[in-house]
Amino acid sequence: MSAAPSPSHDHPDPTPDALIAARPQLTRHPMDGLLFEGVPLAAIAHAVGTPTWVYGAATIRARFRALANALADARLPAHIHFAVKANDHLAVLHVLGHEGAGADVVSAGELLRARAACIPAARIVFSGVGKTQADLRLALDHGIAQINVESAEELAMLSDLAAGMGRVAPVALRVNPDVDAGTHAKISTGRARDKFGIPYAQAAALYAHAGTLPGIAPRGLAMHIGSQIGTLAPFRAAYGRIAGLVRDLRAAGQPVAVVDCGGGLAIPYRDEPVAGPVGLAGAIAAEFGGLDVELLIEPGRWLIGPAGVLLTSVILVKRDGGSRFVVLDAAMNDLVRPAMYDAWHGIVPVGATDLVRALAPADVVGPVCESSDTFARGRALPPLAPGALVAILDAGAYGAVMSSTYNARPLAAEVLVDGAIDDDATLHDGGRARRAAIRWTTIRPRQDVTTLWRDEAVPDWLK
Repeated sequence: MSAAPSPSHDHPDPTPDALIAARPQLTRHPMDGLLFEGVPLAAIAHAVGTPTWVYGAATIRARFRALANALADARLPAHIHFAVKANDHLAVLHVLGHEGAGADVVSAGELLRARAACIPAARIVFSGVGKTQADLRLALDHGIAQINVESAEELAMLSDLAAGMGRVAPVALRVNPDVDAGTHAKISTGRARDKFGIPYAQAAALYAHAGTLPGIAPRGLAMHIGSQIGTLAPFRAAYGRIAGLVRDLRAAGQPVAVVDCGGGLAIPYRDEPVAGPVGLAGAIAAEFGGLDVELLIEPGRWLIGPAGVLLTSVILVKRDGGSRFVVLDAAMNDLVRPAMYDAWHGIVPVGATDLVRALAPADVVGPVCESSDTFARGRALPPLAPGALVAILDAGAYGAVMSSTYNARPLAAEVLVDGAIDDDATLHDGGRARRAAIRWTTIRPRQDVTTLWRDEAVPDWLK
């Protein structure tokens, strides 16, 4: 799920200074301009070009550890499974896998990516409303930890496959708790009218039925009510319904060992207040802490969103009457969220001089031939000359993974920065010195335009 609610405009947008100050992965240098985990973004642009995705390994680790620590402090037996759909690059998956994360996958391709990144099958959960027979067969072949079944029809299909293969499928039933997450309509997944999950009223009977089927081992229940959820109330409501179902099933003699709590924790794209890991852990503990169940959570955006930026440069600045259009070399084919969902992303200049210039409103757009190829309207930015660099913030989730080659535009390059704390170099962060070993590398080169048609064939009769 990739959208975010449109922001309220009751108060002004945060300035570039405010956006940078709220993000510890970003710092300003008087000569080098904007730094990401201590690496000058201008140096990356000079070496690799633009547009380029830049991810921060240290930021990913720090966020994973903050979430893990919150769960541990709440004394929850919980395992973190990264939602691979948010960012499926092998380097990102390796960083998370080294931290002990499992994977929540929704396709055969994502399962194979997780395995290629050395995430053990025993730490993989397969979700998704439309798993094919081939998907399920692959999951059984790999012996993954759990398959989250979303319908009676899927359960029957899985039983036939598993029995025919001589396997036993570990299953959790994904239950639709009919709770409105209060998020963007296109990313709400836990309401009765949404396509996901088993209706709450049918879940107990289907769970009992699952226990009678060949090739099926019911382990527990799963849920996921949406993405970019900023308050705890929807989580508490949904968790309360699932906890009640666990008690009902046990009272009827059914074993329930696992509850998959899903994901959905929001990040502050703008300056909006959102619940954090400590609050989420408290909500989970309040409803499930006394149930003696193994707990899973499936964060995606919260772990990786702030750990990525889209680095882009200005092609030209077009003036039309009183309007200023800053035309970037990044476009909706790179980052589709603003075009698809009216999603808000912070946009900040990179150059040291640009960071201190006076601000004025500008519409920030891409070069694609669609009116929706617009990243922001009326955004406060300094004067930007052709070639000036800007960074689109919080683009680590649902960015590159949703990119396309529309308008025959090759896929952007991807870079991984690692600003792990060490004693080798000194950086200055707001006047405070810190030590860091800084390294970065390209993790996917810019796609060559000829690869766009390399696998296409023209019939002989047209030549």
